[in-house]
Amino acid sequence: MFTVYAISSKIRNYIYVGMTSNIENRINRHNSGYERTTKPYRPFLMIYTKDFATRAEARQHEKYLKTRNGKRYLRGKIL
Repeated sequence: MFTVYAISSKIRNYIYVGMTSNIENRINRHNSGYERTTKPYRPFLMIYTKDFATRAEARQHEKYLKTRNGKRYLRGKIL
């Protein structure tokens, strides 16, 4: 199973969208600073997750969330 997720920086206006097969480990890596692309924006809050049976389905949804309309949808999820 693959999970598409979105995390939002608690200190800056930044949303990261990704895909993983181990969501807990991936979020820990983001918040611990192991990921170069998200290190300056930590800490993060999980704002969206959705599970998919295949990697292809997950990748297609991830690509949508990275578009302008996808980001607009995710901004509505932030409290």
